Amino acid sequence: MIQQRKTIRKKDIVANFESNSGANSNAVASKAFDINRLAVPFAKAFLFTVLISAATMAGALPIPGTPVPVTLQTLVLALAGLTLTWRQAVSSVLMYLAIGAAGMPVFAGGKSGVVAFAGPSVGFLVGFVFGVAAIALVKSALEGVVNAAMPEDSVAKKFARFGAYFAASVVGSLVIYAFGFVGQSLMMHLPVWAIAVASTGFIVGDIIKAAIASAVCAGLYGAFKRNA
Repeated sequence: MIQQRKTIRKKDIVANFESNSGANSNAVASKAFDINRLAVPFAKAFLFTVLISAATMAGALPIPGTPVPVTLQTLVLALAGLTLTWRQAVSSVLMYLAIGAAGMPVFAGGKSGVVAFAGPSVGFLVGFVFGVAAIALVKSALEGVVNAAMPEDSVAKKFARFGAYFAASVVGSLVIYAFGFVGQSLMMHLPVWAIAVASTGFIVGDIIKAAIASAVCAGLYGAFKRNA
């Protein structure tokens, strides 16, 4: 009888140990999953923060009639909006603005610090936040329509996806223009229509950049879907 009790007690101890080990393993796995779930979106957003900064520091092309130069920023913003969720895309721009305000020369013309937010480009900087959010949201909505209406892997669907991405990029550019023109008008004490006319040089370049970003993201759609 005593031997049986000892045997039962040993079995209980082993069972409890295995149960606790399993629970601990599950807890560790759960924590690792939570960390990964937070780290991956942050890494994606930060990557585009770096790319936006690099696109600005790569150089700027001045346009006669406006103090705001042409840069590759809108190309990277379109790529961010088309590949990230709207929260991730907005986070990437906010981090870009934060490091610029902190003193890194990542704004157009090598400018940095809070002084840059008192210049004629302030409207465009603010517009980046809302523009990239618009790109991501419009892209998500239009992509849902395309996926629901057309069969998978058809040639027509690939062109439709490109069209959806291009439309989203154009909408984002228009949002950026709206904020940029109003901000520049307030800073320079000029009517918005005059700012818009002087800024027509942006249009062709931004259409080309929207087309490039849309083509890249539409072409890599399968890879993005597998890694989602």
